[in-house]
Amino acid sequence: MVAKTKKQTGKSPATQTDRDRSPLVSPPGKSNVRRPGREGKVFNSTHSNGLSGIRHKLGLTPSAAAKLGITLLLGKYHLTQLFENDRHFSHLSNLEKEMAFRTEMGLYYSYYKTIIEAPSFLDGLHMVMNDRLTEHPLVINTLKRFNLYPEVVLASWYRMYTGVMGYFGIPTKMCWSINRGEGLTPVDSCEGMGDPAYFYVACVFLLNGMMMSIFFMYGSYLSGSRLGGVITTLCFFFNHGEVSAVPLISLSGYSNVGALGSVTMVALGISNLCFMLPWQFAQFVLLTQVASLFASYILGYLAAAKMQSILVTHMITLGVCFVLMFGNSMLLTSFYASSLVSIWVSWRLLYYESLEPCLIFTIRKCQIELLRTELNIGLKFYSKMYFTSYKDFHTLMYTCAAEFDFMELETPVRYLKTLLLPINVLVVALIAGRVSPLKTLAKTEDADEALVYHSLQLVAFAVLAILIMRLKLFLTPHMCIMASLICSRQLFGWIGEKFKQHTVVFAVLAIMAIQGMTNLQAQWAIIGEFSNLPQEELLDWIQENTRPNAVFAGAMPTMASVKLSTGRPIVNHPHYEDAGLRERTKLVYSMYSRMSGETVKRNLMKLGVEFFILEDSWCTRRTRPGCSMPEIWDIEDPQNVGKTPLCTHISRNSRPHFTTVFSNDIYKVLKVPKATKDLR
Repeated sequence: MVAKTKKQTGKSPATQTDRDRSPLVSPPGKSNVRRPGREGKVFNSTHSNGLSGIRHKLGLTPSAAAKLGITLLLGKYHLTQLFENDRHFSHLSNLEKEMAFRTEMGLYYSYYKTIIEAPSFLDGLHMVMNDRLTEHPLVINTLKRFNLYPEVVLASWYRMYTGVMGYFGIPTKMCWSINRGEGLTPVDSCEGMGDPAYFYVACVFLLNGMMMSIFFMYGSYLSGSRLGGVITTLCFFFNHGEVSAVPLISLSGYSNVGALGSVTMVALGISNLCFMLPWQFAQFVLLTQVASLFASYILGYLAAAKMQSILVTHMITLGVCFVLMFGNSMLLTSFYASSLVSIWVSWRLLYYESLEPCLIFTIRKCQIELLRTELNIGLKFYSKMYFTSYKDFHTLMYTCAAEFDFMELETPVRYLKTLLLPINVLVVALIAGRVSPLKTLAKTEDADEALVYHSLQLVAFAVLAILIMRLKLFLTPHMCIMASLICSRQLFGWIGEKFKQHTVVFAVLAIMAIQGMTNLQAQWAIIGEFSNLPQEELLDWIQENTRPNAVFAGAMPTMASVKLSTGRPIVNHPHYEDAGLRERTKLVYSMYSRMSGETVKRNLMKLGVEFFILEDSWCTRRTRPGCSMPEIWDIEDPQNVGKTPLCTHISRNSRPHFTTVFSNDIYKVLKVPKATKDLR
């Protein structure tokens, strides 16, 4: 293949290397080049008290509303531009756009595609609720198994939008012929809200822009000053590289962690529901929230009545989410659910208001031990992975991925350069001094409740981020929110009158901007284009040379692309949190073990696999010692240690158990002989 004209790129080699090394993620197929441009003709195709208190504290005047709108537009524009610069999305064909939605993104987008391509919305909904493609030969309700409500809502909006525009005869997209140059065939590329992928990503960036407005409001509320909202927003932009990989839904739901003393419980319940329905890991975030609130209650900074209202709201929300997800068992068996029950029982048994101080102290000590025990149970799995010698196939699949490793040293260094870490340390120190343990038995102010809660929540997020680097996606936004407190008269009133405090704030902001603008310029300098020609060849071959019901297996990220772009049944996919799926994937990944070809063939036949997509890189890639796929299998299969991996034999064409029917530089498609569809 002929290389395309290169353009300068600002992508960090280290970042790209880390992304490529993860055993859970296939190489992204990215080139730092741009296509020559578009050629050919253009053608068209078809509760009052709480809320009023917040409004008063925020000062939601017309000028403030304008600032919120500006924040929303800036956030949306910033992310849209970064995405376009990074992938040149406007010049990608439909297939390339789908390939750009990798791993779980591709899996979730496939259901959005199913609904919009169905004869009607209800037909599409029935198809995703009776899915026969994702875990062949099982029929699963994907609304129960996955958090698909965002895709369902977006698909309904897309159908309504295109329907209304079509009724009035208004064009919704413009399509172009793109010359890819140097011997590659031209492709058609479409822009506009009528293009399914464009509509999808436009809604994503709009929600992220709304998130920035929420952060502005959040910082303004917590600090008591709109300048605090500005600080929160700018800190987020200056440190955007630390949260740029955050899933859309986790960000849009992050606003749920907030000033609980001022919002109505109805608003909290709706926020929790909007957080839990779209994202399977929301329950772990809510667990840290409930634990922080319970700790605030134990320390005397949260009233018993308020704690009761919060617990009831969380329980009701969990029940509603359980019903809407058709009885998803992960919700009721989660540590979040068990923590709610145990904290509720503890609160009911140990409710007190008029006991002697010594007895209060004793009871609180018992409650602290209860909370510590609950958290220890919740961290048991991670302690096995990170703090003991315990290893098995599944724990190594997590711990060998760079994003599940301990936080890298460079992360706190980057926090230091933008002053985000020093500001947070100072704020927490002042809060600790203001709300000392000597004051815990006295009546506290609502402001103290919020300060104590947010400090405890920050500590919880910091612990999670240190243990699992990926979870800095929660730590960084919360640090940005805590940074708004440098505008708080409560904590920094000792500086002097408001003018002097604002002078200090602007001086700090100017220092932050030195490194912050450098970070932004580095992100804006990233110029590239998504390109994965080997995978494009693979998907084209599958479409042209296999039956529509041919069953495929392979690496989890690749399977998501196969399902999305070819519609072929697959037996495994990237949703690794499900126990049954983990066992299926383990059978599939035996191809990268040192077992005999006959054993691996039997494993694949159990799942009814007809074609296996082998990737040589999965056989040789090693993130660190002990983390190549054959080495991971050595833990599970010690009797074969020292033998040549089966995938290596197949690459050398020295094993007759499978027949290679397609091959390029990256992928080999192996025919599994005498495959059976009998999973029993």
